[in-house]
Amino acid sequence: MTSVRLRGLLPVRGNRRGRALPSPAAVGEPVAEAVGLRVERGGRAVLDGVGIGVRAGEVLALVGPNGAGKSTLLAALAADLAPDGGEVRIGGRPAAGWTPGELALRRAVLPQEAALSFPFAVAEVVRMGRAPWAGTAREDEDDAAVAEAMAATEVEAFAGRPFSALSGGERARVALARVLAQRTGLLLLDEPTAALDLRHQELVLAVCRKRAAAGDAVVVVLHDLGLAAAHADRVAVLHDGGVAVAGPPSEVLGAELLSRVYRQPVEVFPHPRTGVPLVVPRRNENADNSPRLTGP
Repeated sequence: MTSVRLRGLLPVRGNRRGRALPSPAAVGEPVAEAVGLRVERGGRAVLDGVGIGVRAGEVLALVGPNGAGKSTLLAALAADLAPDGGEVRIGGRPAAGWTPGELALRRAVLPQEAALSFPFAVAEVVRMGRAPWAGTAREDEDDAAVAEAMAATEVEAFAGRPFSALSGGERARVALARVLAQRTGLLLLDEPTAALDLRHQELVLAVCRKRAAAGDAVVVVLHDLGLAAAHADRVAVLHDGGVAVAGPPSEVLGAELLSRVYRQPVEVFPHPRTGVPLVVPRRNENADNSPRLTGP
């Protein structure tokens, strides 16, 4: 298996093994938070006065209709997007106070789309997640971190294949493996299940739960309310530039709120075995929903 150490991606200044590395946060401790966050796009406030925090040991799901600002909020929490007002804090410090290298040791980000211009093999792409740790005491974990991440996302079978030759769902899992291999205390995942089949949707959210159980903080943007209800500790519903409500799924995923936010009547009822909220569209029982056949 070809490996890439990628030490050249970060500047080396003396003995980097001696520099301070982040300490794990205690369960329940704030890892990242937005205070009075305002982000404008094209002269319009996509987010206005948003306040939200994510704590160690939890999965926080960001949900809401298209254009509600979910990805924008995630990018701001990652310090990849400078806000027009308010503040983002990571590890108890203003995000702007960290260098890019310091941020890479503290949070890992999965964007909606993963694209590479060169034909890197899958194993090489996953190993890119270890670049921030090059030259530190934790670079000794590289091989174990890569192997663990590839096993968790079930991509070992095509470790030697070019990333560009994969299907959309396979690329999504490899991109997630890269993020997992980074081994940071904060994971920010933008629609990680969008291109996945049913099995791998559940696998990805199970990985999120496992990381939270180990003490990490996970923020995930989801469109599937059922996945959010089943796997998140807290759900934040975004609407009209703000957080309409945030809390445990059983408390915030109500029919009246969701019908208003999504502009689509829905029904919410507990799963008969688990009690997890199930959200389904309310359909007109008198409508003719039979299949339409066309042609002769």
